[in-house]
Amino acid sequence: MQMNIVVQADKAAFGSGRAQHANALIEDAGLRIDSERRRGRGAGMNPTGRFEAESRHVYDDGWETIEDLPPFKTEVQLEKPRTIITRNDSPDISFDRSINPYRGCEHGCIYCFARPTHSYMGLSAGLDFESKLFAKPDAAKMLDRELSKPGYTAKTIAIGTNTDPYQPIEKKWRIMRDILQVLEAHQHPVGIVTKSALVMRDQDILARMAEKGLAKVCLSVTTLDGKLARTMEPRASTPTRRLQALRSLSDAGVPVGVMVAPVIPGLNDHEIERILDSARAMGALEAGYVLLRLPLEVSPLFKEWLLRNYPDRYRHVLSLVRSMRDGKDYDAEWGKRMRGDGPYAWQIGRRFEIAAKRLGININKRRLRTDLFEPTPGNEQLSLF
Repeated sequence: MQMNIVVQADKAAFGSGRAQHANALIEDAGLRIDSERRRGRGAGMNPTGRFEAESRHVYDDGWETIEDLPPFKTEVQLEKPRTIITRNDSPDISFDRSINPYRGCEHGCIYCFARPTHSYMGLSAGLDFESKLFAKPDAAKMLDRELSKPGYTAKTIAIGTNTDPYQPIEKKWRIMRDILQVLEAHQHPVGIVTKSALVMRDQDILARMAEKGLAKVCLSVTTLDGKLARTMEPRASTPTRRLQALRSLSDAGVPVGVMVAPVIPGLNDHEIERILDSARAMGALEAGYVLLRLPLEVSPLFKEWLLRNYPDRYRHVLSLVRSMRDGKDYDAEWGKRMRGDGPYAWQIGRRFEIAAKRLGININKRRLRTDLFEPTPGNEQLSLF
């Protein structure tokens, strides 16, 4: 029911009413959360999770109770999973295992493809995803046990592929630093993707691991426009701070790269070359990009955000997205979901490749070592018994 309103708004935006009519439909339906309650957040709605039997709506009964509702504050619950290493067999990505220290992400990036996972917790992919977070404080201990199991074979563990391991709550919980200490002890390779300059806090560990060929870090830079970044990814580090993190890590001997992700046609795709130029100047020697993905609840959340912040660009952006997704908001087909299809997608790919080649990026991608792995660090003598 709630998302049907966004569907109607989308049709109105492409019809005679245009964006003004579309915004009015969402406002009148009571889907938008008051700006004061969601200050500093990315999503403008908090729709009921898709697995819930009941749908909850904000309704003003005339007693001014809506104005009395408290703002969304960050809450952290403990999660105790049975395993900490997640396996995957996707042909679209280069790793087969990853670690997610947190569920949900305070950065609040409106385009985050991980938002729908909050529905499995009975929560919303909207504001709940940004404010009701889950931490895994036993992650390092679990990792130590899993790496020590007989028969474990070392391959690069990717961290930051779902939610950001260096989101603001990491300052307090320090789960990521504990994980890195375990990986260093086992001499296990790790690749990190983040939007946070907080990664520089662990530069000492990363530098020691990188010296042995065991670590590299990739900073995700979506835009160099501070205003757009503040609106689109409100609690992530500023673009300038991310570039500074690249410089600092590179100077410390840590191999660094940049992810231009996501590329949003009609909004930030004109920045591809500038981002690569800036990242290369800071020491990045590897780069990649991912086209905007709008699976499940991400689609209506992104549409509402676009109508609210860039109503004049709504039709242009969505038209380009659909031109690369076979007329749909999203196509999950292997081989297409990351890059899209069609002439515009081809143009984005060629622009990226030409710019990367000109800058000497991706010429020699560094492969991390796996031959140094120690299943039982510091206890080598136990294997004699």
